[in-house]
Amino acid sequence: MVFLNNKIKSILGNNKFSRIDFIICGTQKGGTTALDAYLRTHSDICMADKKEVHYFDTDRYFKDQNPNYKKYHKYFSPRDENQIIGEATPIYMYWDRAIERIHEYNSKIKLIIILRNPIDRAFSHWNMERDKGRESRSFWQAIVDEESKINSSDRTQDKRFSYLDRGYYSSQIKNIYKYFKEDQLLVLRNDLLRVEPDRILMHIARFLAISSFKPIKHREVNSRDYPVRMNKSELTFLKKNYEEEFNSLEDLLGWDLSSWRK
Repeated sequence: MVFLNNKIKSILGNNKFSRIDFIICGTQKGGTTALDAYLRTHSDICMADKKEVHYFDTDRYFKDQNPNYKKYHKYFSPRDENQIIGEATPIYMYWDRAIERIHEYNSKIKLIIILRNPIDRAFSHWNMERDKGRESRSFWQAIVDEESKINSSDRTQDKRFSYLDRGYYSSQIKNIYKYFKEDQLLVLRNDLLRVEPDRILMHIARFLAISSFKPIKHREVNSRDYPVRMNKSELTFLKKNYEEEFNSLEDLLGWDLSSWRK
């Protein structure tokens, strides 16, 4: 293990750091881009050279028992003033094997997730895929198709068309708890980040054991008006789909999700 630590230090090129210290691992379309931008303002933090490194969800990197972490560490350029290193790849929370791989890489790592109402998240996800020219179906057809796929015996994960599946947060959090202690995970709410970012950053500073953030201005990142609105049938479908999930999440986190049910 000492050899491994020294190897990682040489890869990072800075003897202060042996491994990446934290990851924003979820959820997609939940505010991770804004959160990543906020964390880049703190001098104690070195974020990856780009958002969404996509190392632990890339299956080909883990075909053998000795993944090449050099491919991961090349995305980090820590400076002398930095105290911790982190990155933001929101699919890690969702992708089945990613959390186990992160634990194998660093069992002491801290994980941050930010959750958005899964109804709004699904619609935002669909709009993103449509804007990128990768989705030609209506939102209604896309979620009906996915429901059928989820309920089939040959259910598989889909990195792109997972509008519904990514919103089952409770099972994803329970998977994290299989590998990490509760005090290694910080779960935040997107709606609070939007209205009280300084409060969220205060919690993050305490969680990461760094100095306080300077006051910041709220940032709208990747936020825009949609050319179409979710219709009543789609909304009713999603509310019914996520009712059990809301109950599970309230029990798991002790949150009041009445605002998500409206």
